[in-house]
Amino acid sequence: MNVTNIPYKNTGFFSKTMEDYLKADENIQPFYNRYPSLRNFEKQLEEKKENPISSTQRKRLVDVLRKQYKDIDLSFDTQKNIESLLKENTFTVTTGHQLNLFTGPLYFLYKIISTINMCEHLSMQFPNENFVPVYWMATEDHDFEEINFFNFKGIKVQWNSDQTGPVGRFTTEGLQDVFEVFAEHLGTSKNAIQIKEIFEKGYLKHKKLADATRYIADKLFGKYGLVILDADERELKRALTPYVEYDLLHETSYKEVSKTITELEKSYKVQVNPREINLFYITDRIRERIILENGIYKVNNTDISWAKDEILEHLHSEPECFSPNVIMRPLYQEVILPNLCYIGGGGELAYWLELKAYFDKVNVPFPILLLRNSAQILSEKQQKKLENLNVSEEEVFLKQDDLLARKVLDNGDAKVDFTKQKQFLQEQFDDLRELAQKTDVSFVGAVNAQERKQVKGLENLEKRWLRAEKRRQKETVERIVALQNELLPNQSLEERQRNFSEFYLEYGADFITILKENLHPLQLEFTVITL
Repeated sequence: MNVTNIPYKNTGFFSKTMEDYLKADENIQPFYNRYPSLRNFEKQLEEKKENPISSTQRKRLVDVLRKQYKDIDLSFDTQKNIESLLKENTFTVTTGHQLNLFTGPLYFLYKIISTINMCEHLSMQFPNENFVPVYWMATEDHDFEEINFFNFKGIKVQWNSDQTGPVGRFTTEGLQDVFEVFAEHLGTSKNAIQIKEIFEKGYLKHKKLADATRYIADKLFGKYGLVILDADERELKRALTPYVEYDLLHETSYKEVSKTITELEKSYKVQVNPREINLFYITDRIRERIILENGIYKVNNTDISWAKDEILEHLHSEPECFSPNVIMRPLYQEVILPNLCYIGGGGELAYWLELKAYFDKVNVPFPILLLRNSAQILSEKQQKKLENLNVSEEEVFLKQDDLLARKVLDNGDAKVDFTKQKQFLQEQFDDLRELAQKTDVSFVGAVNAQERKQVKGLENLEKRWLRAEKRRQKETVERIVALQNELLPNQSLEERQRNFSEFYLEYGADFITILKENLHPLQLEFTVITL
């Protein structure tokens, strides 16, 4: 096994927002609280101790978890972690993910392993505190089409259902058919049998999607003490009620996040935009936006409505009917958990960066934000192919045209490089511009136009030469294209395309062990693992 680390920037798959966050660029510093370092985790601990969640809230949390785990044979470490949440010196590190069918994209594993490893690292650094890894299931989401499939060896395995509302409450009806289709592709090996058992016991032995997802995540990570939380609970929503009431009356989240966006978008792409009311109304069948029109609160696409006093009364009597959207969900998390850090992908952290001023306004500590681990898995065979083609692990991530151009140049008999010619042109036209400035400024435009023409002509010659070399090196070009397409399906990171089952089929449970041993959350680099 071989492990290589690559700066995230060099993969070309991470946004400027994340690149600047990882290097703590001064432009992005106003939008987060503390950079992810051990020294700052110590400061975060101090802040959380000064602003603790109540013992009442800790008890509510543990009671909910006990209820949700009642039908699962808990590992010793998960049981211990749940009970430890009653103690004032217990803190959490949290990641969140949708209820994707059979975990969805591979990065689901990377999120959770990052969270588990971060807790273990903190436990070594701060032995007097307890640290619990939490997977927050996005049970209240209603975008079924985002979660109802996964890819297995290029095949889309999909669950069709006409259910609506929060997906965590969906029944697992229809997944027997999905299981039968999936099982046909797995074969009969020992690892295939284990995958079938995980799927079958998860989806065919549980009636609700939330329960099935909990079972599968626990089966994969329970031995590491992972705690899985479904926050679609009346008792947990009670802790959010004061913040929901304040937001309904004052539109606080909208105002504060909007001000942040005005500053953030000067340098970065904005991930999400707030609404005047950042809440949904949920029942078993619907999850629709709450809107305010002419002093009346309404549920979009329904005939449900309330006056101000009526909606506040409803909120206090049935808080479970109010569901935070992407803007308010992070606050919900921090209100009910003794949380230090949120671990997520680049897109998630980008919207968290919009929220700090809102957290400050409602006096809730803002967590440390940590980019989850990302990885590329190579087989020994694939590694050997790269070596034979003289393609480095880092070069794999180049855009395909750039990769081919580089390799064609490297392999060509004549080492043609147009860089010197371009530099020469630049120098000549710089001189001409200087001369035009001294004689007749009106000539500067003509000089610029001629420069563009000459550079364009040189670029066209370069492209023609590359096309000719690609034809001459056709076999090598085809091998490089085939290998890169194999490693980066759809020219995307494989972690966004493949499901863990492909690797579990090959390596069994050892695959998770290997990931856990080689993904280091504070390393803040992309990992390439050759198995």
